[in-house]
Amino acid sequence: MSYRDISAHIKEMYNESISAQTLSDITDRIIPSVKSWQSRALQAVYPIVWLDAMHYKVREGGQVVSRAIYNVLAINKEGKKEHIGVYVSESEGAKFWLSVLTDLKNRGLEDILIACTDNLKGFSESIHSVFPKTEIQKCVVHQIRNSIKYVASKDQKAFIKDLKPVYQAVSLNEAEIKMLELEEKWAKKYPLIIQSWQNNWEELTAYFQYDQSIRKIIYTTNAVEGFHRQIRKVTKTKGAFPTDMSLLKLVYLASENISKKWGHPIHNWGLAAQQLAIKFEGRFNIGL
Repeated sequence: MSYRDISAHIKEMYNESISAQTLSDITDRIIPSVKSWQSRALQAVYPIVWLDAMHYKVREGGQVVSRAIYNVLAINKEGKKEHIGVYVSESEGAKFWLSVLTDLKNRGLEDILIACTDNLKGFSESIHSVFPKTEIQKCVVHQIRNSIKYVASKDQKAFIKDLKPVYQAVSLNEAEIKMLELEEKWAKKYPLIIQSWQNNWEELTAYFQYDQSIRKIIYTTNAVEGFHRQIRKVTKTKGAFPTDMSLLKLVYLASENISKKWGHPIHNWGLAAQQLAIKFEGRFNIGL
């Protein structure tokens, strides 16, 4: 509800008048909590991190402008989800992600084992400039969507059928074989699509190193996108926010509410943690 909606509701229910400005002043009391949360200390190691942005409108100087909310969602050492960072910028880009990652490091984060991202240009380079050992897994679902957009309607069904064995393969070797078959059939007609898969192959197929307990967690950014869907349930009634801080306050409060459901480790975390401890020996200790 907007401040004016709340004010009208209070007037109707209790015959008391509270101005929108007074309500704004009341909610501003949470700003120190927001800033404290944004700057809180982090664990030294997060085994899995998802990074993604969502977009909103904010009023500025009599105009409505776009804002990007950068969210960093992680799995901590205990296997529980944790929202470790939220930032506001004018737009989404690798340059701002670099500042986000630098801030995470300044807050005590020393290492990320696996970072799950979309296909934003320069994203991997930004991550490796701050966390050079981090393994990148680009979102396979994003890659599929981006590919299908450029396939003619009459070819989409056949192309999807031939593409599915690539990303659903049981091993990297099988995926490579299926990719060669895809290339042989479709490269002449859709060379840029095939080239995109080839150029990003290493970061699209990192998940093949693991069994299903980890694969299903990292092959897509669905975890953070699901988090975004829950945020939008709270913010969907807003056409445009009056300020960046009003946007940040609502995202923070929504996040705090959502995170109450994250009291338990994700499914099969014990098995996944053991695999990660073996693969990233010396970087991830599960305490056995």
